[in-house]
Amino acid sequence: MSAAGPGPAPDRRPILITGGAGFVGANLADRLAAEGHTVIIYDALARAGVERNLAWLTERHGDRIAPVIADIRDRDELARAVGEAGAVFHFAAQVAVTTSLTAPRDDMEVNLGGTLNLLEALRARGEAVPLLFASTNKVYGGLPDVALTLAGDAYLPEDPSLRQRGIGEDRPLDFHTPYGCSKGAADAYVLDYARTYGLPTVVMRMSCIYGPRQMGNEDQGWVAHFLIRALKGEPITLYGDGRQVRDILHVDDCVTAYRAALARIDRVAGRAFNLGGGPANAVSLRGLIAHAGQLLGREIAVETGPWRPGDQRYYVSDPSRAVEALGLARPLSWREGVAQLAGWLGERVGDDQSAEPRLRRQPEAAL
Repeated sequence: MSAAGPGPAPDRRPILITGGAGFVGANLADRLAAEGHTVIIYDALARAGVERNLAWLTERHGDRIAPVIADIRDRDELARAVGEAGAVFHFAAQVAVTTSLTAPRDDMEVNLGGTLNLLEALRARGEAVPLLFASTNKVYGGLPDVALTLAGDAYLPEDPSLRQRGIGEDRPLDFHTPYGCSKGAADAYVLDYARTYGLPTVVMRMSCIYGPRQMGNEDQGWVAHFLIRALKGEPITLYGDGRQVRDILHVDDCVTAYRAALARIDRVAGRAFNLGGGPANAVSLRGLIAHAGQLLGREIAVETGPWRPGDQRYYVSDPSRAVEALGLARPLSWREGVAQLAGWLGERVGDDQSAEPRLRRQPEAAL
């Protein structure tokens, strides 16, 4: 997915990325630093493996990467980092529904409290510093009113127009699970600070993002998790029947969309966009496993578990508003993107994970 027009405006102040050592944050930091920006990586390094992303960034970009190892709940440290920034991308979060169910207060304090800390630090600046916030499709809830039909290995809407376009931003918000509540409330605060205080903010309600540098596990980052299990010859556990459908978007396209939003902040401030691969990049969990099996040339063992709370049987983004407002081109096809990720992981799984693998493109015939 490429965007027409320039990248970020020529403001040479550092760009702050909270959660910048994480999957999307590290990919965004890499792009920005390669363009010559100084990037403040604000991260508590709480998620296993993200310290390797930070090491990778500093090795590639040297002093263009300015690490701040701190928690988003630390108001004083956060305010110091915000004080230097010309723009902020906010990815720091508790990201797993399952974790929110066992520790809802921690989930709330990080996702909602941390976001409010950031908004207040920006408001105290007294100037229009852009904030781009990573929200989630979970703000739309379980979509229980969407009538579905089973087509092969996938749930699809009975409504042909919904099947063709996906879920749009006009869908009423309906928070489910503590995670959905904390991210949804933060989403609302970010939009309201644009309306009430005039902060130039944008919300991205992201679907499933995948690609290199993703530390996929059973609770979050399912595309990478499935591929890692398959590469190791281990069974994949599907919660529910595995016919759940999601639209998936390669991280390069995701980064392009965030950069385009910053470049167009004067035109898009105060808006929320659904960001995903759309109907053309929708796939069921079982469909992705079958594709992985074709890439690896072997059948992948599957186990099943009970449905998880708040798990949507169908969620596919309608990205048309983001495409129009941000000037986005067609995203990478999911089959090609998953093949690329399988190649990247194939050189990483089982090796020293501090080593930087080469990205390997799968041959077209394997798609």
